Amino acid sequence: MKELLPLFQQNLIFYVFCFFCLVVLIQFIYVLFFYTRLAFYKEKVKENTEFPPVSVIIAARNEEENLYRYLPLILEQDYPEFEVLVVNHQSIDDSYQVLNTLKMTYPNKLKVIEVERSKHLGSGKKFPLSLGIKIAKYQHLVLTDADCEPSSKKWLALMSGKFSEQKQLIIGFAPYRKKNGWLNRLIRFDALMIAMNYLSFALARVPYMGVGRNLAYTKKLYESVNGFKSHYSIISGDDDLFIQEVAKNKNYCIQIHPDSYCYSEGKDSWSKWMIQKSRHYSASSKYKVIKKYLLGIYPLSLIFAWICFVILLLDMEYRWLSGLIFVFIILLKWWIQGKCLAKLKNNKFIWFLPISDLLYALFTPFVYYSFDKNKIARWK
Repeated sequence: MKELLPLFQQNLIFYVFCFFCLVVLIQFIYVLFFYTRLAFYKEKVKENTEFPPVSVIIAARNEEENLYRYLPLILEQDYPEFEVLVVNHQSIDDSYQVLNTLKMTYPNKLKVIEVERSKHLGSGKKFPLSLGIKIAKYQHLVLTDADCEPSSKKWLALMSGKFSEQKQLIIGFAPYRKKNGWLNRLIRFDALMIAMNYLSFALARVPYMGVGRNLAYTKKLYESVNGFKSHYSIISGDDDLFIQEVAKNKNYCIQIHPDSYCYSEGKDSWSKWMIQKSRHYSASSKYKVIKKYLLGIYPLSLIFAWICFVILLLDMEYRWLSGLIFVFIILLKWWIQGKCLAKLKNNKFIWFLPISDLLYALFTPFVYYSFDKNKIARWK
C-alpha cells in the first residue's frame, strides 16, 4: 500500500497539471476571441451630415435633485432636432415642481408625463419606459437615467450619429463618477469589468447586454418584439434581456467615444449597492444557456487556474513549467485587458489588474448568491 502512494501522488499531480493547462487554455481563448476585439477596436471615422430627429426617454422616480442638476445638460445638447420625455413615475418628492420649472425654460424641448401613485402599478422601470416610448414623437430613441450626466454636449450627436439603415441599436458606456473610498473604487471597477465584457462580446457578435443609462434604439426595433412584453414580469431586463431579444444580423454597434459617456453616482453604502446588484442579477436566470456558460466559464477557469498553480508550485517536476505557463497567461491578460481599460479611459485600474481580476471572479458569485433575487421588487 505504501508503494502505491507515491504513484498515486504522481498521477494526481499529472492530472492537476492537465487540468491546469485546460483552464489556462480557456483563459487564452477568451482573451484571443473576445477581449482583443475591444483592446484593438478602432472607430470608423465618418462625417455625419444628417442626424435623425431623436426622442430622449428618461424614467424618473423621486429624482428632484438629479433632475434639477442634470436635465438641463441633456436639454442643452448640441443637436439639431430632439425632444426630451421625462416620465415622472409615482414620485412623492418635489420632482413635479422641478419639472414644471424646467418646462418653462425649455418649452419646445421638454415633455413631462406624470404617472400618479396607484397600488395597481408596480415600481419597476419598464412601465414608465414603455409609456415614454409610446408617446415619443420620433422614431429614434436614446435612453438614459435622471441621475446621469452626459460627458459633453456632443453626447446625443455621438450616440444618434451611429444610427443607419442597418444599425438600429447603439450600445453605449456609462461609468460611475470618481469619489473617495474603497466602495466607490469597487463600484467603478465593477462597472468597468461589466462594460469590458458586454462590449467585447458585442464586438464578437455575442451581444447580451448594455446599460439603460446610455442606450439607443429605434421604435421600430422596440415594436418588433412587442417591447418588454416577454420579460415584463421581471424587475430588470430592460437592457440585457431586451438586447438579447433584438440584437441580431449585425443590426447593432457600440459607441465608446469619451464624449459619449454618461456618468452617474455610485451607491453610498454597501447594502444599497448589494441590493442594486441583486436587482441587476434578477434577469440572469432568463439568459439563454449558451450565454450563461460563456459568462460563467471565464471566472471559474480563472479561479481554478490559480488553485492549480498553487498546488503545482509544491511539486518539483511541474513547478517551472507551470510557472512559465502561468506567467505567460497573466502577462497576456494584463496587456490585453489593460488595453481594454485604457480604451474606456480608466488607466489607473490597470496596475493591479491580475489580482483585481481574481478577487472580482471570487466576489461576483458571492454577490449573486447572497440575495434572494426574486424578492428585490423595487426600482427606486
